Amino acid sequence: MHSKKKTVAEQQPGQLSKRMSATCRFVCVALVSSFISLPIGADTAPEAQDQNQHQDPADQLRHNLQALITSARDRVFPSLVNIRVITANYFNGDEHKGLSVGSGTVISPEGYVLTNFHVVRNGQKFTCTLNNKVEISAELVGEDPLTDLAVLKLDMQELEELGISLSHAKLGDSDNMVIGDTVMSMGSPWALSRSVSLGIISNTDRLLASVDDDAEEMHFNRDQRTGIFTRWIQHDSSISPGNSGGPLVNLEGEVIGVNAMGRRRGGDMGFAIPSNLARDVAADLVEHGQVLRSWYGWKLKPIKNSGFSKGVLVNSVVEDSPAAEAGIEAGDIILGINDEPVTVWFPEEEPLLLMQLAGYPVGSEVKLEWQRDGETHNATLVTTQLEADRGKEASFRKWGVVAIEITASMARNRRLPDTRGVLVQGVRSGSPAQTAEPPLNYEDVILAVNGEAVNSIAKLLEIYEALDSDETAESEVLIEYTRRGTNQLTLIKPKESTSDDRPRELAKAWIGIAVQPVLPNLARHLGTPEATGFRVTRVYPDTLAADSGLAAGDVILALDDQPLKPINMQDFGMFHRQVRRLDIGATARLTVQRGDEKLDVPVELERTRLTPGEASNEYNDDFGLGVRELTFLDRDENRWPVDMEGLLITKVERAGWAQLGHLRPTDLVLSINDEPMHSVAQFRETMDALDRQRPERVTFLVLRGAETRFQYVQPDWTPQIANTTKD
Repeated sequence: MHSKKKTVAEQQPGQLSKRMSATCRFVCVALVSSFISLPIGADTAPEAQDQNQHQDPADQLRHNLQALITSARDRVFPSLVNIRVITANYFNGDEHKGLSVGSGTVISPEGYVLTNFHVVRNGQKFTCTLNNKVEISAELVGEDPLTDLAVLKLDMQELEELGISLSHAKLGDSDNMVIGDTVMSMGSPWALSRSVSLGIISNTDRLLASVDDDAEEMHFNRDQRTGIFTRWIQHDSSISPGNSGGPLVNLEGEVIGVNAMGRRRGGDMGFAIPSNLARDVAADLVEHGQVLRSWYGWKLKPIKNSGFSKGVLVNSVVEDSPAAEAGIEAGDIILGINDEPVTVWFPEEEPLLLMQLAGYPVGSEVKLEWQRDGETHNATLVTTQLEADRGKEASFRKWGVVAIEITASMARNRRLPDTRGVLVQGVRSGSPAQTAEPPLNYEDVILAVNGEAVNSIAKLLEIYEALDSDETAESEVLIEYTRRGTNQLTLIKPKESTSDDRPRELAKAWIGIAVQPVLPNLARHLGTPEATGFRVTRVYPDTLAADSGLAAGDVILALDDQPLKPINMQDFGMFHRQVRRLDIGATARLTVQRGDEKLDVPVELERTRLTPGEASNEYNDDFGLGVRELTFLDRDENRWPVDMEGLLITKVERAGWAQLGHLRPTDLVLSINDEPMHSVAQFRETMDALDRQRPERVTFLVLRGAETRFQYVQPDWTPQIANTTKD
C-alpha cells in the first residue's frame, strides 16, 4: 500500500517557490565557498596556499562539479543492470517471440531490480547484465502497468556460485528535487550498456494533459492504461530507447526517478517516474506480487473553467460501482473526503488525489461530502479492489486463434453484458478458425466448446489440451460464440501437423548450362547481327554439358535445327522450355556461334536437377529453426564441392533459441553435437533425440561464408505455464 501523501488541500501555496529559494541560497553559499573557502592554518604549506590563491575560480568550480558528478556516478553505477527480455507477443492469430532490451537498478541486497513494466511486458525469460558484464538470470516478482513499474529478482544462487558481491543503489526523496537541479540518466540506450548522460530537471510535476485540460489517460493498448498516478519529472539528460527502466540520479548519488519516456530518436526531453512513487510500488510488488488498490468507479475532473470555486467534479460514474452504490452521479462536486476538504483546480493536482484514494485499504468506508444542484449531501462509500485492466492471453496454434480473458474493464469498454467467455484477439490467415463457415473473427466472444462453458482462458486451455490429446475425439470442434450481440455456432477442423516437404516436379530433360537471351541490339554490339539466340553464361561442372565441349560465351542459335529467336527479355526461359520437351537420354544438336565460326555441338540430355523450391525441408518449433537439403544449384552458386554435405538454414525465428545462439539464415549446418548432417530426416531424428535428452548446451558447427564457426545454443527446456502457445 502506498504511504500516506499530503492531500491536495494540504499543499501550501508558494511551497515550490520557498523550496526553490532555499535551494538557491544553498547553491549561492556553495558557490561562494568554492571561491573563498581556502585552507588556512599552521599545517598548510605556503606553496599550497599560494597555489590555491592563484587558482582560477571557474576552474575550481568546474573541478568541484566534476567531483560531485563522479562521486554520484560511482554510488549508483555499480548497481546498474542491462535487462534482456525474451517476449511472447500475440497477434494475427499466433504467438510471436521477440527480444527487447531495457535498463534497471538493483535496489536491495536481496537482488531486487527496479525497472519499467513496459520493459518486462509479455516477458518469458529475463537476463540481467551487471556492471561487471556478468550475465545473471532473473525472475519477475511483480508488475504494475498503471505506474509502468516492475520488479525483477536476480538469481542469488548464481551470484553466490560466481563469488560476486552485489551493489545496490539508494532511492532518494524525489519531493526534494527542484527545477534546475543537475541529474544524470544511466542505462542502455539502443542496447549500448553502461551509458551516462547529464542534464537538469525541467519540471518536477509534469502531466501530459489534453487540450481541454483533462488529465490525459495514457494507454499501452486499447485496454491497458498507464501513468494515471504519475506526475512526471521532466529533464533534459539525453535518453533513448533502451534507457527505459534506468535510474535518474541526483548529485548525492541517489535514485530520484525511473526513466520511462523520451524522444524516440533521443534528445533533450525525458520523463521519469518519481522515486517516492516507485518506492511504494516496489515495496508492494515485493510483498504481494501486485499493488492492491481501492476502486471507486468514477472519473474525476479538475474544476478549472467549471464555474465552481472548490471541490472536484465527478465526470462519470460506472454503473453498479461503489460510487453509484453511494448515490454519486456524474456532475456532482466532491467537497470533502474523510472530513478533509478537497479541491482540484488543475490537472497536475489530480494524480495526487487519485493516488491518495487508491491507497486506502480495499473495503474501506470512505466518508464523502458532495454537492448537487447547490445542496450539500453526505454519504459513505465502501471501496472494492481495483482489478486488472487487461486479462491473460494464450495462443491455440492448431485452431489458429489468439484469445484473451475478459476483465470487468474490458467488458465495460465493449459494452458486454458480463465477463463470461474469452475474447478472440486474432485469427491466423488460412487457419481452421479462419476457413470455418462462418469463420471466427477478431473481437468474437467464445462462450462454449463442444457444449462445455468457457469462463476463463484457463478453462479454454484445459478443453483445448483435452481435445488435442484425445485420439477418439471428433475431428470437428463445435464453438459457440457471440458477435455484436448475436449468438452463433461454427465448426472448425483442426489441421494435423504435416511435413512441409514441397512436391517435386516430374523429371524432364535438361542441359547443364545457364543462358541469357541475345536480342538483336546486343547481337549487333557483339559484331554478329544475325547471331540472335541464347548466350551461354555458365557451363555447370560435373554435368554432361561440361563433357560436350560447350563453353561460356557460345551463342546458341538453334536446337535440333529449330532457330531460337528471342524477341524480348520475357523469352528468358525459352531455351530450357524447348529442351524440356525432348527425351531424357536423347542427344540434342546445338548450333552455336563461337567467334566467327558456326559449330554443331551434340549434347546428351540428362534429368533436371533438384531446385531449392523442391528441396526437402524441416522446421523445429523448439529451436525456432528451419533447414532444407542442399541442391546442385546451392553447391554451384556458393562454389562448394559437388560432394559438399550439410543443411542450409532457411529460417531463424526472432528471439528463438537458434537466434539467441547466433545462428543465421544461409548458414550451412555441418554438424549438431558432432553428428554430421546429411539429410532432413537425420536432422529430424537429432532434434527428437535432443528433446528427450534436454542437454544444457547444443553445439552447431556451421559454414558461414568461407569460415566455419561453432555456435552454442542454450535451450530453455523449462515449460512456460502462463501465456504460452499450446500446440
